[in-house]
Amino acid sequence: MSVQYEGLTFERLGHASVRIDTGELVIYVDPWSDMLDGQPRDGDVVFVTHDDPDHYDPDAIRAVARDDADVVVYEAVDTSALDREVTPLAYDGSLSVRGIAVEALPAYNRSDGDHVDEHGDPFHAEREVVGLLLTFDDVTVYFTSDTDFLPVHNHLQADVFLPPIGGHYTMDRHEAAEFAASVAPDLVLPVHYNTFEAVETDAEAFAEEVAGSGIRVELF
Repeated sequence: MSVQYEGLTFERLGHASVRIDTGELVIYVDPWSDMLDGQPRDGDVVFVTHDDPDHYDPDAIRAVARDDADVVVYEAVDTSALDREVTPLAYDGSLSVRGIAVEALPAYNRSDGDHVDEHGDPFHAEREVVGLLLTFDDVTVYFTSDTDFLPVHNHLQADVFLPPIGGHYTMDRHEAAEFAASVAPDLVLPVHYNTFEAVETDAEAFAEEVAGSGIRVELF
């Protein structure tokens, strides 16, 4: 299923892998081989937010990227296994690629929160992950990546909002609904859920909760 918004077509390939078609460019965010059907090799731009294997997958990048694609990777990721040139994205950094304005935003699990391992360490520590705020002409699209809803996020706004809702490794659906209300987007497209047991959730209940705030939600 694909969803359209202001000339952009969004497709959730599965898990947190998303494809965006602007009509002129094809963009992939965090492509993962387990979620791909074949090797489309149609991507003009590929973004990677962190080095978890379900987000940074060199084989998936090779499968989706054109030979001349721009591959933009968070600078903390070791890209030595990727046999092509990459554009590093700094923590709190910004850049422009193919006319898309890109801003890196904080993304992590709180050490005093629920999303920690058996040793009490956050699954995603500060500076291990970045979210992405992408601007296509006048449309802003916010991929939070793997994170909790943090105080630093309170000022953020976007037209399209893509939060994880599966819990365990990231915010759960209730926290994501609070985050969505704070961002006040026109459209919410949840990701990172129902891929495997640890991230199973009631996506319909999330959609109902967010829609109660007057925000459009699509389970794409």
